[in-house]
Amino acid sequence: MTVWVYTDTSRQIGDKDRLKVFATEEAADAWLAENDPEGVAFEYGVTGPPARPPEAAN
Repeated sequence: MTVWVYTDTSRQIGDKDRLKVFATEEAADAWLAENDPEGVAFEYGVTGPPARPPEAAN
């Protein structure tokens, strides 16, 4: 499984809006098109098993 990560380097480290993490490339592309057309998101692998949906945790 992978996620797509965008870093806003104009923000300070620790700023809650410095990083954006997207579940799909399409979600990243849509956000970038609207919010930072010249920005890019990088694909990163996720370590560990996929998270269970909240309803499966019961």
